Amino acid sequence: MYAINCWWRGNEVLLRWKSNEFVLRWIRNERLLRNAYALFLGQVVSFLVAFSSFFSSSVIDLGVNVPLTQSFFAYLCLVLVFGTIRLGRRQNIRVSWIWYLFLGFVDVQGNYLVKKAYQYSSATSVTLLDCWTIPWAMIFTWIVLGTRYSIRQFFGAALCVAGLASVFLSDAGVGGGGGSKHILGDTLVVAGTLFLAMSNVGEEFCAKKKDSVEVVAMIGAFGLLVSACEIYIMEFETLKSIKWSPDIILGLAGHVLSTFLFYTLVPFLLKLSGATMLSLSLLTSDLWAVVIRVYFYHQKVDWLYYLSFATITIGLIIYSKDEGGSNISVFEDQNLNAQYQELNEGSAGCKNETSS
Repeated sequence: MYAINCWWRGNEVLLRWKSNEFVLRWIRNERLLRNAYALFLGQVVSFLVAFSSFFSSSVIDLGVNVPLTQSFFAYLCLVLVFGTIRLGRRQNIRVSWIWYLFLGFVDVQGNYLVKKAYQYSSATSVTLLDCWTIPWAMIFTWIVLGTRYSIRQFFGAALCVAGLASVFLSDAGVGGGGGSKHILGDTLVVAGTLFLAMSNVGEEFCAKKKDSVEVVAMIGAFGLLVSACEIYIMEFETLKSIKWSPDIILGLAGHVLSTFLFYTLVPFLLKLSGATMLSLSLLTSDLWAVVIRVYFYHQKVDWLYYLSFATITIGLIIYSKDEGGSNISVFEDQNLNAQYQELNEGSAGCKNETSS
């Protein structure tokens, strides 16, 4: 009979039998739970985006179109909450302020350009072209973060886009005729997705490597500064002409609260999965917007919306199966030699522990 020595370390069981050493890894269940949590969190932030768009559109229906001002108050809330937490910690920032200025700038421009595009192009075109955030995010994460995607992940991403495109292509005859300058509107959307992808990837890097509270606070601070400068240039006259009413204030408040919660939760999703998963999850925001309109305005929903939501969900599940796998293997490879070294150091004292 040979005795078996066993160690429990994190999510691993280290075994030694005779002179052989084994490592049993219990990461499958942990990865499954993490992916499920990422999928759920992705839909929460997507729902918040839908609510934000709902309140924003309600304000536009009242004759007020001030996207920069809406972003300004959202950034202000981020600064008041997360900036206060940062000051309480009394820590120096871990990333150069120039980097945060860049993230704040591209975040403001991305949000503004996509919202501005609705004035020149149809809602269908804007929604479909908004999917450009996905390939941009994949390209930037590949170049900047060194993320490598599997064939299954590419297939899952393509399935998500196809699920959304099927609905809006079917609605093109109803909602595709709006807009006065389609080329300008489409160009604004593509440019906006480029800026948003840069913002998401930069935030992913900071959230994974640095402090999430610092990231949100600094993006809020520099986003506040950039949006204030642009409001003075582009929206100051519009703000002076607004006749404020409780409905307008309520719509703005709803948009600001939804956006604040979105920015609060995004770092958690970026830590779990990354910028590409965030972009894919946000594809369902338009479908959640339909649900909201059904609840508030009692509109009827075509069966294709259910098919689209199911298709996107399947695509997200397929994509998430390989999400984070490469990172886990890297960490395992880095720690494996150290673990074996510890085992080998103690093997001399354990050789006599076996008995026949």
